Amino acid sequence: MSGHLELFLLIGGAIVLLVLATTLSRYLKLRYSADGMNAVIETLNTRIMAWWGMVAALSLAFLLGRAGVVLLFAFCSFAALREFLTLTTKLRADHWALIAAFYIVLPFQYWLVWADWYGFYAVFIPVYVFLILPILAAVRGDPSRYLFRVAETQWALMIAIYCLSYVPALLMLVIPDFAGKGVLLMAFLVITVQGAEVCHYACDKSFGRHPLTPNLASSKTWEGLAGGIVSAGLIGAALWWITPFAFWQAGLLGMVIGAMSIGGTLVLSAIKRDRGIQDWGHLIAGHGGFLDRLGGVAFAAPIFFHLTRFYFDIS
Repeated sequence: MSGHLELFLLIGGAIVLLVLATTLSRYLKLRYSADGMNAVIETLNTRIMAWWGMVAALSLAFLLGRAGVVLLFAFCSFAALREFLTLTTKLRADHWALIAAFYIVLPFQYWLVWADWYGFYAVFIPVYVFLILPILAAVRGDPSRYLFRVAETQWALMIAIYCLSYVPALLMLVIPDFAGKGVLLMAFLVITVQGAEVCHYACDKSFGRHPLTPNLASSKTWEGLAGGIVSAGLIGAALWWITPFAFWQAGLLGMVIGAMSIGGTLVLSAIKRDRGIQDWGHLIAGHGGFLDRLGGVAFAAPIFFHLTRFYFDIS
């Protein structure tokens, strides 16, 4: 099958699942929450409606090709960076560094990805930017909480820009007998991450007994962690037909993606707990902010990219 046919099948499958989920959620609302007082059902309806918009945006970007995907994730990085930096300690001395982060670092990183300059985009932020931005903050001459300010900015750049940019970078991999199908690797990554997070949540609620991080998120359990990783492996194996991987390879990569995704959500939960907030933002109705939805993808994308590039890429 061509990449386009496989992509259309995935989009069609997602629409069918959303139609079924919407029908079920409407029934539950009429049956159990006609007055809008059942918080669980109301949240379910809101999230499903939000997923329609998210699937539409991803589908459009996929169909537009490399430029559309790069622009979509550049926008997501901008929104995620804004959410992250809003919660950090910043002084007037940081203004130059912040302007550079939003209007130089972000677009340049995504231009490097679009141009397929792997040797540069792999080190641009963690080497050049991590050394130059602290200098910009230092020359303003305010040492107040300098280390905290610099570290927070660097973490924001790492998660919101560097890690997320590896999602469209999957389009640039050169894999035998897989030319022009990089978008399917993106779909594999996103579907596996989202599936792992849903299954992790379901396992936590269904049979979670032993807290994973009692002081961070008491609802997270070891049973949920195991269920999320195993489920991610099964989802990955089930999607092997859209990848260049063998069945067992897709399953193993799915488990790695699931583990990194869950780990990423725990890291971002720790940051939220430290800042005393519930969600990163409210731009996505029912889903919190961009980082609430893309945190798992951000942590999984670089690992998935480099494993795929190391074992399958021939460029």
